[in-house]
Amino acid sequence: MSTITGLLYGALVIYLGGWYVGKWNGNFSLLLLILSVVTLAYWLAERFVYLPRRQQAATALEASDAARRVELSKQGISQVDGNIAEAKRKVLEQPWWLDWTAGLFPVIVVVFMLRSFLFEPFKIPSGSMIPTLLVGDLILVNKFHYGIRLPVINKKILANHEPQRGDVMVFRYPENPSIDYIKRVVGVPGDKVAYLNKRLTINGKPIEKNPLPEFYDADSMHYSQQYAERLDGVEHRILNNKERAPFVMGVHEFEYKDNCRYSLEGVECTVPPGHYFMMGDNRDNSEDSRYWGFVPDENIVGKAFFIWMNFSDPKRIGSFR
Repeated sequence: MSTITGLLYGALVIYLGGWYVGKWNGNFSLLLLILSVVTLAYWLAERFVYLPRRQQAATALEASDAARRVELSKQGISQVDGNIAEAKRKVLEQPWWLDWTAGLFPVIVVVFMLRSFLFEPFKIPSGSMIPTLLVGDLILVNKFHYGIRLPVINKKILANHEPQRGDVMVFRYPENPSIDYIKRVVGVPGDKVAYLNKRLTINGKPIEKNPLPEFYDADSMHYSQQYAERLDGVEHRILNNKERAPFVMGVHEFEYKDNCRYSLEGVECTVPPGHYFMMGDNRDNSEDSRYWGFVPDENIVGKAFFIWMNFSDPKRIGSFR
């Protein structure tokens, strides 16, 4: 079993290494599920097979030592060498391959349950949500806010809140569900969303947008126009780049594309049932629903709500809307 366990750990290291260097996309939920099942098998084997065997061996060792001492006592020998307690401890000791499998089962299954049904950590990899979220922000996502979903297959089994305009939501990228994206919910099912000449309109009503001082992005060393936007009572900041044209270039093919009309001024879309229109707060530097279409309900991961760390700027820790 030690050889098999070593091979399993080797496969895990190769998988994680390839994931880290970008050779393939990983699925952390699936990985945790597999690790939970494998360590459970080891835990059951330890509980019902290996531990009883070691206990039997320890009992046999004690019985053998006791019989030996009785026999020596009959010969008039009362002082007997040998540390039976140390020998028994070594017999009962878990081998490394059980310590590193069965011993990890409780920890892995707790992490799997917490991550699958309560909160999941994410790292912001790009600047599409600047100024709300910066590159390097480590955030928490509420996994049960939009309903309880089965891990790995992401199937909703218990409904909760519906996504609202203004929510910052993590979802599976429609073109590659193995990748998680984060954007702001702009349109819900049935909405007529228009983003024309860099002005957002929902169901014919222009969204309030007030100018703020320019935003300086230290990473790109670039100033952007900054505005306070109020979407269904949720106030947040957005950025615009005056050097970028309002029309959308490089539109992908996607389901319900006929619901959208593109022009030199921008795009107008009607959100189909069970789908959502997502946009980044960094409006001219975000590839979002304007380019690849609507996000179906089954792709929802959860609602982002808290920055728990940014190693470059710990002052960013806190909640956000």
